[in-house]
Amino acid sequence: MNLLDSLNPQQLAAVTLPNQPALILAGAGSGKTRVLTTRIAWLIQSGQVSPQGILAVTFTNKAAKEMLTRISAMLPINVRGMWVGTFHGLCNRLLRAHHRDANLPQTFQILDSADQLSAIKRLLKGNQIDDEKYPPRNLQLFINSAKEAGLRASAVELSSEMRDDYNRKFVELYSMYDTQCQREGVVDFAELLLRCYELLLKNEPLRTHYQERFRHILVDEFQDTNVLQYKWLKLLAGVHNAIFAVGDDDQSIYRFRGANVGNMADFEREFRVRNVVKLEQNYRSHGHILDAANALIRHNAQRLGKNLWTEAGEGEKVRVFEAGSDGLEAAWLVDEVRGLIGEGHLRSEIAVLYRSNAQSRVIEHALFNAGIPYRVYGGLRFFERAEIKHALAYLRLIENPADDTAFLRVVNFPPRGIGARTLEQLQDAARASNQSLYAAVGSLTGKAGSNLGAFVKLIDSLRFETANLPLKEIVAAVIDRSGLIAHFKTEKEGQERVENLQELVNAAVGFAAEEGYAQDAPATQGETEAALPSPLAAFLSHASLEAGENQAAEGADALQLMTVHAAKGLEFHAVFITGLEEGLFPHENSVTEIGGLEEERRLMYVAITRARRRLYLSFAQQRMLHGQTRYGIKSRFIDELPEGVLKWLTPRLREGAGPRLGQWHDAGVRPAVAAAAPQVQTRNGYRIGQTVRHDRFGEGVIIKLEGSGSDARAKINFGSQGIKELLLSIAKLQTA
Repeated sequence: MNLLDSLNPQQLAAVTLPNQPALILAGAGSGKTRVLTTRIAWLIQSGQVSPQGILAVTFTNKAAKEMLTRISAMLPINVRGMWVGTFHGLCNRLLRAHHRDANLPQTFQILDSADQLSAIKRLLKGNQIDDEKYPPRNLQLFINSAKEAGLRASAVELSSEMRDDYNRKFVELYSMYDTQCQREGVVDFAELLLRCYELLLKNEPLRTHYQERFRHILVDEFQDTNVLQYKWLKLLAGVHNAIFAVGDDDQSIYRFRGANVGNMADFEREFRVRNVVKLEQNYRSHGHILDAANALIRHNAQRLGKNLWTEAGEGEKVRVFEAGSDGLEAAWLVDEVRGLIGEGHLRSEIAVLYRSNAQSRVIEHALFNAGIPYRVYGGLRFFERAEIKHALAYLRLIENPADDTAFLRVVNFPPRGIGARTLEQLQDAARASNQSLYAAVGSLTGKAGSNLGAFVKLIDSLRFETANLPLKEIVAAVIDRSGLIAHFKTEKEGQERVENLQELVNAAVGFAAEEGYAQDAPATQGETEAALPSPLAAFLSHASLEAGENQAAEGADALQLMTVHAAKGLEFHAVFITGLEEGLFPHENSVTEIGGLEEERRLMYVAITRARRRLYLSFAQQRMLHGQTRYGIKSRFIDELPEGVLKWLTPRLREGAGPRLGQWHDAGVRPAVAAAAPQVQTRNGYRIGQTVRHDRFGEGVIIKLEGSGSDARAKINFGSQGIKELLLSIAKLQTA
């Protein structure tokens, strides 16, 4: 069979382009992997290049292996020696071959993220640097960000407002870290690419050698390249080699990792690209789904432009559901999933997507109660997440101080100067006296005994202070007083962990309501109910059971749960996109960030194009999120979809009307957790959920009230204008 027989006209045009710089705009589901692999096979088969003259860059090892597998199926060649791999993998290969030129030992080791953090902590400790003033994770982020921009410590330019002693110290520590790594013969992930780039930049004979060897450079997912990766590619290309760049600017969603979608436009301009091919025929989704995706992404101004189409027909309309609460949303979702399974669809062909990991908890609970096996793709179940296990360990110690497993998990987390040697001494003392670790703390003296004593005092005080509090307030007090919130706020990815901890408070509220505990009843054991577990003990048992039960075995048919970011590159028969409310999706932070809203819209575009046959969109009027009740309005992204492709499963909310709890859901739907009655909160005559008007921002809904008197503030969702925080004394709000 001819290699080119199965290609459509656009794919054929891309595969057979002349040896010139080319940009292939490959829409979702348009067969970009087929184009890349067929291009490589065609170049080799037609004698234009040998297998050793090709450099192909992918973004995952899985993609590289798939590419090699496909090439070997097309051509009778040995693909093992081909240079196909990730940026890091290819740079590692080149540095191994030229370690002396790169000033590295032949046996240099690679530090993963955890190893790098340990090295930074060791650096700070060895130089008596205060790790509270200069947090290791912040320094790690600083170093990696600089390296990904191609900057050594000596080249880091600090903006005028950052030229102070604190930031200068970070630059100094970056230099010290580099010296330490060089002395130990180790490199971190960011160093692989930077060291390789520097090697090629400074060593002209070596650069010339590889430029002459790799006449054809192919790059997958070009929209996800960062500044340094693009510089590296330009070095290898030189002035004669062709870069065949395949990507989709509409699917650039990794700016937080350093991806620069502008590289595509820069490439087109700098290489004077004459060959731009658009792959617009989609082989994945039906027409209504693609029409929704096209209409949505057209609202982005900064894009190269394309329009997906299919020969598969219009298919089913996009279903939209408005729920009274997040509990009702989850219950409806469970009913729909049951219906899909009843129609004969595999659970693994159904995906539930959400913008934030914290949203999964309510959905997981509903699935748990319904007995539907599920798997969290690319992440952990809610009660299996490290930050949740830490919080539960503190709660377990309050309930049972003899719990040695819980003690060991959090005795030095957040760090409080209790090392491995101290714990060994404590364990020896506990064994000798046949006591728990907690009870044996008093037997240690000196600094070790003092640090352990402070931890025990913290647990004792938490137990005393929460003795007569309801379950919700115990959980809230523990995640705050333990230092977990403050600790995770210093981490690069810490905001998500903070949100998960706040969601644990909501889990306690839902559990108390479901089990019939009064929300203001003490969660400690009452004397007259000694036969029954305390609400705290019952909640801890519930958490353990939900974490351990209903776990789908590896390879078993299970519903797929994931964030939208984790869903990129995947496809499913049916997709649920949940939590489509302003401030949640799009995320509230995106409104204030340059280019943030366009990236959120690209994220929604990715979510929509995961669906093959059926797509559901849902949002809730009321949601327990981040430890508080939020009253939301539907996402602007729903308003940006054409009415003709939508099928509303619930009556439309009258424009301008405020949210009314519990309306607009199917009569047959029953919430997995009864929605708690909203707590009426007022400030200066305003209340949460009230619709107001502002002279500049227009009409909005109050979603949060804080402060009092002249300091009273309102956070208001103004729809397309975003979420604003206004001082009530000067905002001049009008009630709608």
